[in-house]
Amino acid sequence: MAAGGGLRPAGAMTSEGRPAGEAATDAARDTGEAQGLGEHPFVAEHAGLRSLQFDGLTVQSLMSLADPSALMLDYTRTMMGFLLFVPAPRHILMIGLGGGSLAKYCLARLPDVRFTAVEIDSGIIALRERFGIPADDERFRVVCADGADYLRDVQADADVLLVDGFSAHGMPPALGSADFYADCRATLAPGGVLVVNHWSGEPRYGLYASRIRDCFDERVVVVGAEDGDNRIVFASGSGRFPPSRSQLSGRARELASVHPALDLTALATRIQQRLDRRSRLTPGLWNDGDAADD
Repeated sequence: MAAGGGLRPAGAMTSEGRPAGEAATDAARDTGEAQGLGEHPFVAEHAGLRSLQFDGLTVQSLMSLADPSALMLDYTRTMMGFLLFVPAPRHILMIGLGGGSLAKYCLARLPDVRFTAVEIDSGIIALRERFGIPADDERFRVVCADGADYLRDVQADADVLLVDGFSAHGMPPALGSADFYADCRATLAPGGVLVVNHWSGEPRYGLYASRIRDCFDERVVVVGAEDGDNRIVFASGSGRFPPSRSQLSGRARELASVHPALDLTALATRIQQRLDRRSRLTPGLWNDGDAADD
């Protein structure tokens, strides 16, 4: 339903310490790419970084020119926490392509995965080469379609479903409806995990989060990105979710050498802290496998 890429406020800092939105907008003005700011995506560059923006106020996606597959924004690294729940996904489905940060990382680091990205904005897709997004092949496919519509008809085989859909106006309400989350659950393969990027400044954030909890029978954990106002929601319909403390820490150790940039050990600790808090607030919430138990 929307262009992909997480909403990133202009206060996000670049490697030089300038607000990413400010620096990228200056660069866009210099190159003439900022004409018509607002509805149409544009590309800007500054200090070895390439960004995707709509309005010069928020960064939708950020890429290092020196390392195009690196995850430059913390919220994307937090979304990769799905590996702690599904260490070896076979198929990842994503709503929202953006600059393709997550797609590129997964294709580079998960050699056996198939990745499908659904993007409604043809203007975003037209910029794929600027962000080093590979061409479609047997492992990777970009579909130009409305994400909400796509989920209603797709086969239920996604081990991981990533939802990171934002337009110039934020996240479309259709990507936060109860029906949409029901379709998300129906799209997941057994044991699959839904990962949603939310912005805590969205007035309807609390409503959207409660709808996910209802749809997934409270098998949900929300973790804030360490840098910014993004809130990452992990949810699953599996009776084995959430995993135990020992499972989380064990998976983090096993995956650390393959994904050193993600700091999965620290992320597992943050997830466990959130799970512990929910268990204290609602005793017996996960009767068949409390996450606090070893």
